Amino acid sequence: MTITIYHNPDCGTSRNTLAMIRQSGEEPEIVEYLKNPPARDTLISLIKAMGITPRALLREKGTPYATLDLANPKWSDDELIDFMIAHPILINRPIVVSPKGVKLCRPSEAVLDLLAVADIGQFVKEDGEVVSPRTPGARAG
Repeated sequence: MTITIYHNPDCGTSRNTLAMIRQSGEEPEIVEYLKNPPARDTLISLIKAMGITPRALLREKGTPYATLDLANPKWSDDELIDFMIAHPILINRPIVVSPKGVKLCRPSEAVLDLLAVADIGQFVKEDGEVVSPRTPGARAG
């Protein structure tokens, strides 16, 4: 199974997601999107595949979101995409692409729906939160 993660190594959620993918036995293609931003057509394809709007992909925290007045409804989808291309930090992360779909994996355990082996056993996030194994009949803990 081929998996791609649009990853920011400075983001805990992104690091947790990458670790979960690896714990499932997969070694994903890693795209550090701040160093290698997606082309406009790729970004549009990802947004469509996730079934969200460009506005839903915008990241506010730690970005020029407020400075650029991106909360203002005057911006069209095309304009918001232009902002994300110009300022890749505005793209929320991590985005994971797998044969099972494309998803913004916030929280990181959302990636389990995209893995061939969703039962990765117990996983402890960097902040100490425990993600219970995902097996039939297992209860969330």
